[in-house]
Amino acid sequence: MAARTYTLPVTHHLDAVPFSGIIRIRDMMYAVKDPFRLDQGDVSFDAPETVKRAMHRAIDENRSHYVQTTGIPQLLDLLVAKLRTANGIPVGGPDEVLVTTGGIHAIYIACQALLEPGDEVIVPDPEWPPCMGNVKAARAIPVGCPLHEQLGWRYDLAELAATITPRTKAIYINSPNNPTGGVLTRDDVVAIANLCRERNLWLISDEAYEDVVFDDAEHVSPASIPGMYERTISAYTMSKSYAMTGLRLGYVALTDPKLRERMKKALFYTATNVSSIVQYGGIGALEGSQESVAAYRRELQVRRDLFYTGIREHAGGIFTGEPPKGAFYAFLKINPAWQPEQMPSSGSISWALAEFLISRGRIGCIPGIDFGPNGEGYIRFCFARDRAELNGALESMRSVFASPVKR
Repeated sequence: MAARTYTLPVTHHLDAVPFSGIIRIRDMMYAVKDPFRLDQGDVSFDAPETVKRAMHRAIDENRSHYVQTTGIPQLLDLLVAKLRTANGIPVGGPDEVLVTTGGIHAIYIACQALLEPGDEVIVPDPEWPPCMGNVKAARAIPVGCPLHEQLGWRYDLAELAATITPRTKAIYINSPNNPTGGVLTRDDVVAIANLCRERNLWLISDEAYEDVVFDDAEHVSPASIPGMYERTISAYTMSKSYAMTGLRLGYVALTDPKLRERMKKALFYTATNVSSIVQYGGIGALEGSQESVAAYRRELQVRRDLFYTGIREHAGGIFTGEPPKGAFYAFLKINPAWQPEQMPSSGSISWALAEFLISRGRIGCIPGIDFGPNGEGYIRFCFARDRAELNGALESMRSVFASPVKR
């Protein structure tokens, strides 16, 4: 008698949450010999000595046991001081801060605590893919609102207001923005704050790149606007400011006690507590000199300018775009005159050019379509790599684009 087969019941809502194309690109790059890794949003700097010494000390002192779910008290106190002074947020005390396993975890627990099935969240387009993924993972609906290149990759505020519907629960902003490098002005932030108050909305503020601003740009934390801390969830990471990407240390601040309790549950059931050793590294980062943060920013601006000069000189007219005001990405428009030898089945020109640069030039990059429909026709490069790698990628680009596009 043949054995019976059964189909086991499984939930399927996560099937609607796509993996970012960044994962596909990363897998492709592992097959490339001597690649230029301009696809990864990772700096080439090392974490400050204060971070490494603090982690070594924690290991030597056997700080390898469970700690408080929301964070080590000493770290929480330091974060409160930082949020009050650097961000201008009126944080009441350490119970209003939760330590997370990186910035993406902060956004995840915020979405799990705030959103119900069918809620809408307005998100930037283009935007970092895990933003939309985290909204979908909470069974809510991300609704894109375009960022406009001619506005410095900022919103048309009237268009943003028109995107709000009766189902809108929150507006998500990411400034400085990944992938575009756009930075919202103080007037933008105030206008968005007013929208949230008028329409009774939450604001989720992803401030991962708060310390990476260039030229005359200013980073403004929305929760510092009078009356906005009560309706803002502010998410941060130490990955960018302190070159701690692999250590996975972030934090989130909010004052609403009911929402905070829900987020604490999501934190407990996904991490119990963030790695004790890593948290001591965070203590070292905040207690030590902040000169490394300023030094990283100065060097990133040099690398930005080097890369954009190289693009003008070596890319054969394939790319256009102004240097960003923040973050460390070049989000460049593809010249429509460029045509691939074979268009991919997706019909995406940004995927076609990304695959061309990887296969012909060993240059890692991310197709703009991966960041949302408004990103199609663009490519993202990370210029946070060291100067030698940037120069190597530019020289390779010169070779693959040896025949300039005719304008």
